[in-house]
Amino acid sequence: WVQEEAPDVLCLQETKCGVSAVPPEIRALPGLPHQFWASAEGRPGYSGVGLLAKTEPLNVTYGIGDPEHDADGRVVTAEFPSLFVVCAYVPNAGRGLVRLEPRLRFDAAFLEFLRRLDARKPVLLCGDLNVAHAEIDLCHPRANRANPGFTPQERQGFTRLLGAGFVDSFRHLYPEARGAFTFWTYLGGARARNVGWRLDYAVVSQRLLGSLCDCKIRSTVPGSDHCPITALLAV
Repeated sequence: WVQEEAPDVLCLQETKCGVSAVPPEIRALPGLPHQFWASAEGRPGYSGVGLLAKTEPLNVTYGIGDPEHDADGRVVTAEFPSLFVVCAYVPNAGRGLVRLEPRLRFDAAFLEFLRRLDARKPVLLCGDLNVAHAEIDLCHPRANRANPGFTPQERQGFTRLLGAGFVDSFRHLYPEARGAFTFWTYLGGARARNVGWRLDYAVVSQRLLGSLCDCKIRSTVPGSDHCPITALLAV
């Protein structure tokens, strides 16, 4: 599927894979020779992201400059001539919201990181942001108000991101689209019934809107409990 799509940049989240364990078929993907991997320090099988690119970035950084979170391997940022591409896997608040407070601290630190980037050049943030922002972004909002990914605090964090000059590209283009989900639990045939959540986003700096061509949710692509999304920009 990746070879057919031939993306300029491929962002992967929750890889659960250290650099040395990246499968050879991924290493050998044609058209994506420049690969950058982050994984959790001392926690194999936890978190992790990867950013693969057709052309070599000008610069690549890991983390957000926050020691509490950077050991988890959640963010890789590649600088290209016209923009930054940020690949991110935002922490889950956890069953029973046991990790809600660390999650909220991550949100605050991550927003400051994105603001610093945006002051230098436009940003495209791609990733599993582990939040359904509005009721339209999940199948059963009323039943999930106290569940991770849909608490008022997490939703407010995403609202603050939008208020800081960033745009949810899919919702900007398709403000009324319903049933547009990117995650379905493996339980109960949820995907077949489209009982899902929109947790995966392409967020852009406001000044990139003139370059935004489309943002597609690729819900028919199998292989995970999440589906890919594609951001198309003319930059």
